[in-house]
Amino acid sequence: MAIDESLTFKPINIALLTVSDTRTFENDTSGDILAERIDSAGHKLADREISKDNAEVIAAHLHRWIDDTEIDAVVTTGGTGLTGRDVTPEALNRIKDKDIPGFGELFRYLSLKSIGTSTVQSRAMAVVARGTYVFALPGSNGAVKDGWDGILAEQLDSRNRPCNFVDLMPRLRER
Repeated sequence: MAIDESLTFKPINIALLTVSDTRTFENDTSGDILAERIDSAGHKLADREISKDNAEVIAAHLHRWIDDTEIDAVVTTGGTGLTGRDVTPEALNRIKDKDIPGFGELFRYLSLKSIGTSTVQSRAMAVVARGTYVFALPGSNGAVKDGWDGILAEQLDSRNRPCNFVDLMPRLRER
């Protein structure tokens, strides 16, 4: 696995959703971390919002972005735990066409190195919905760093070899 510097980088448009009953733009540090990493990687932060922990409301945000042909991917942070208010995976299940099970598996493997067995409490996941990638990360600063730095930075880089998510985008709507 490596970035092939001889290839041209293809920036994509990414929407960012923080799921929280308590966070605002003033104290959304995990959202700030992701926004900075999206920008630093050369991608465009196409939109950024905060949603309450409500599966119906989260799904509505996701549907709007999925239907926007200018949005290539959505990253969510928060709501992936085990408590009653943690409903981001349930929202993704409402909108998905396909699961990307390796994303959650790899996230928990990487997270194991940071937080030990507590990683089993994470329901981080990813799906494809109507041709758009949707990635759900936990809401902690460490978790978004693990998810972006350990997975998304490479997989959303069109120069990553042997393969990456960007190269598949034109074919996601095939039937």
